[in-house]
Amino acid sequence: MDQPVFSKTNVSVSPEQIRMHERLAIFLALIAGFIDATGLIKWKTYVSFMSGNTTQLGAAFSSDKWGVIITSATVISCFLLGIYAGTCLSLSKKLKNHTLPFLLVSGILILYTLVSCFYIISSLPSIAIIGFAMGIMNTIVTSVGDQKINTDFVTGTLNSLARNSALLSMSKDKTEKKQYRSNVVHLLLLWTGFLSGALIAPFLLPVFGNWIFGIPAFLLLIGALWISSSVVEL
Repeated sequence: MDQPVFSKTNVSVSPEQIRMHERLAIFLALIAGFIDATGLIKWKTYVSFMSGNTTQLGAAFSSDKWGVIITSATVISCFLLGIYAGTCLSLSKKLKNHTLPFLLVSGILILYTLVSCFYIISSLPSIAIIGFAMGIMNTIVTSVGDQKINTDFVTGTLNSLARNSALLSMSKDKTEKKQYRSNVVHLLLLWTGFLSGALIAPFLLPVFGNWIFGIPAFLLLIGALWISSSVVEL
């Protein structure tokens, strides 16, 4: 039978580490949802949901909408560069500071926020910067137990949620049903985290204005403190 998402069978990872990864994934999903919704409202572009941008890019080619083509291509490229940079950072043997990705993304958001308060930053460089930061953030937690996850977008999460729900309803084995039920709960919480962030953003954007990205920057600093006080490796 297929291995479910959030499996806890990896003997090299303790249950405490897996629980920590689960909580951290939900926390990062909330931040990603908040930033993605903010980007969509401000620039009419997803800064973490690349499936939507890819669809827009493909559709724009048929209608010669070069503004959409350039915007979509830019954010997709910068998001990929962010993932590349974050992955290289995580694989570097010289850098074992697990708070560094949190601090790096938070620093980018803080710097962007400060500059935007004194200068008008156009949409294209804005989505390039934020898209790059989101790419890095997507590499902070890439797995829970044996399974790969993404905290910046939810298509895979919803797919796994529905799949585990089906496996739960079809399985006759009590142990399997318990595991699938646990998977469904955790996947639902991950999706809810992203949705909650996206839900909050429209209410806070009019209040904070150009300071809006200071909120996720502050949350990432909290995440860095959270990790630094724990022995869990990402």
